This record gives sequence, structure tokens and C-alpha cells, in this order.
Amino acid sequence: MSFAKYPEYKDSGVAWLGEVPGHWEVVRLKHHLRLLTEKTDRRTHPVALENIESWSGRFVPTETEFQGEGVAFECGDILFGKLRPYLAKALLATQAGEAVGDFHVMRPGSSIAPRFAQYSILNHGFIDIVDGSTFGSKMPRASWEFVGSMPMPTPPLPEQTAIATFLDRETAKIDALVAEQERLIALLQKKRQAVISHAVTKGLNPSAPMKDSGVQWLGEVPGHWEAKRLKFVASNIKAGPFGSALTKDMYVSSGYRVYGQEQVIPDDFSIGDYYIDEAKFSELSQYEIRPDDVLISCVGTFGKIAVVPADAEPGIINPRLLRLRTTEDVMPLFLAEVLRSTVTFEQFSALSRGGTMDVINIGTLSDIWIALPPKMEQLAILREITMQMTRFDALMTQARTAITLLQERRSALISAAVTGQIDLRAQAA
Repeated sequence: MSFAKYPEYKDSGVAWLGEVPGHWEVVRLKHHLRLLTEKTDRRTHPVALENIESWSGRFVPTETEFQGEGVAFECGDILFGKLRPYLAKALLATQAGEAVGDFHVMRPGSSIAPRFAQYSILNHGFIDIVDGSTFGSKMPRASWEFVGSMPMPTPPLPEQTAIATFLDRETAKIDALVAEQERLIALLQKKRQAVISHAVTKGLNPSAPMKDSGVQWLGEVPGHWEAKRLKFVASNIKAGPFGSALTKDMYVSSGYRVYGQEQVIPDDFSIGDYYIDEAKFSELSQYEIRPDDVLISCVGTFGKIAVVPADAEPGIINPRLLRLRTTEDVMPLFLAEVLRSTVTFEQFSALSRGGTMDVINIGTLSDIWIALPPKMEQLAILREITMQMTRFDALMTQARTAITLLQERRSALISAAVTGQIDLRAQAA
């Protein structure tokens, strides 16, 4: 869709805005929006930064209970996150409530349409300039003095409403397409997981004779497979050093690497800059990693598993990892796929009932059942999984690329509309 330009433009006097339509005004934000500062401890409808989706301004419900005072707001007010990581959060309130946290709470005056004001604030150009103004070392924030002085291109009120109406309609279409791609990604992830779980419990031959494994979680398995507990296929399950055995003040600039979630979650053993010296490495040698060790993130991220590659630097695991060494009849990469499967997750979830899924218990992990094929069949299953995962990953990459392009289109449309680069007066009907 292409749009006409306005018939006449003028210099806005603002470098980042450039030219604006000849009949528009450039007005400081504070002349349209008044800062609200009245504190309240009521809790009728608390809103925190986590309740606002970046760039869209949508409200996201959470179950978080907020403490402390907030700033009272009414329907039609605008809440703008003033911390640097949250500058792209601007909510147009649809009911009265309390802004809890670091917001500039603003009330639109009669000269500005609230929805147009929200779109103007969520313009990438506006956010970029405000971002450059933030101050403070720990959590940089934007001052009201700066935000209030930001120039806001302003068409006549009926035109503001027309632009906002157009953007409501067009961004809704784009958001629907994004949601469609997100659903596709979720479906592909589900199918991806199903392929892995089926391969590591049923094998690749649909005609293979089956037998009851005797294990509820596994059900029937190929007749020539075995059902074994993890402790009988992993000869050495080791948790990282505990407590004062390894602390950050022991780290040095080079030496033996300390491996943790930083490497396991992305499955990248080339990153990280935590090291210990040779003396400490000798002291903690029981936690040493070797090629083909299976490492499991054991705190907060069940299912994040990596196999140590042959070229990994010598080092040890930290307290947030478990190390498994497989017996001769088990391929480490096959075991890693088994541990990532839904079957394993469901077992661990059930066995952890009454405990926590946030921390993996070695005893519980040791009792996980796995279906074990002969080693050559493990290799064939791994090859099939790799091929299927490559296909799924390619489809998900396509979907993510589509989302990125749609989001860029959404951003460009808003920017062009609220700065007058396109004439939407005939489009809003």
C-alpha cells in the first residue's frame, strides 16, 4: 500500500524531525500532556512496567502483588516508562488505577487526542532521542524536564483522530499477522518436541515388534530395546562445587575455564571469561569436564543440556551444572536428546512433586527411566533427529524473519503517520 504525501511541507526546526506538513505545528510535549504526581496507596487497578507490552502499548495482566505507593491515574491518561530498558512502554489507560514504579504519568489536554499522543510517544524516533537523554549509572532514566520538552508534531485535532483511527486499524492487521506467525512457531516447537520424544521411545521403524516396557512413562518400546534408569547408563553424575569451594573472588583472567549456564543454555563452549588457576583446578579436579560429558543446567532451566565438544578448553563445572558421563553402550548425544524429551520432563515433573522444578535433584534425576536401543540404532536415531530438526529450525527461522519484517513495517507506518510523512486524511474513513 502506498500513500500520498502532503501538498506542502515546512522545516520543523528540529533535526531529527526534518520537514513536517505546512499546516502542522511542532509543540513541546508538556503543552499537550500534564505530569501527574499525586501519590496513592489504594490498589484498585495497579499497573507496573511488566504489565505493558513494549511498542504496542497493550496491557498484559500478571499475578504480581505490588507494594508501596503509586501515582493515581484516570481513564485516558498515559503511562510512560521512564527507565532506559522500558522506554518503549506507553499505556493509554482504559480505566482508573495506580501506576506502580518508574512512570511518567501524563494527562492529555484538550489540544491532543490521547491515542494520537500514545502513537507519537511510541514512534521510534521519539524513543531514540529520549533514550539518549537518560542518566544514572545503575538504571538510567529519562527526566520529565527532558521528556516534557520533546517536540511533538501536531496536526489539527480532527486530523489527529483520523491518523489514530487509521493506525488502530492497520496495526491491528499487522498484529494479527504477527500472532499468526507466533502460533506457527509454537506449533512447530510442539511438533519438534513430539518428533524427538517419539524417536527416543519408539524408534524409527513403525513395523518393529513392540513390548511393554513395564514403565508407565515409556509404555511400549521396540522389543529389542531395554528400559533402564538413568543411574545405570550414566556412570558418574556429579554436581558442581558447593558453597565456598568456588567463589567469584577465586576467578582469574586466564587459566582453566569455569563452565556454567552461560555455555550450556546456548550450547556454545567458546564463550565465557571465568577462569581459575592451576592450583585451584587441581583442588577441584573432581569437577573437571571432558569431551562427551553431558552437562545439565540444574537451576531454573530444566531441559537445557549440552554435550562437551572435543575442542572445549580444559575446565570445571560451576554449582549451577550437573555433569553426566555415559557408559560404553550409550552415545552422549543420544542421551542428551532423551533428556530433552517430553517423556523425561514429565517424569521429572511427577517425581519432583512436593519439591521444586527450579532445582534438579540428583537422586530424582538418577531414577528417570529411559528407553535404550543398541548403539548403532542410537546413531541412526540421532541422524534422523538432526535432519528433522534442521527442517523445523528452517521453518521457524522463516516465521521469525516474517515477524521481524512485520514489526519493522508497523514501526515505519507509525513513524511516517505521526510525523506527517504520509497524508492519511483520506484513508481514515
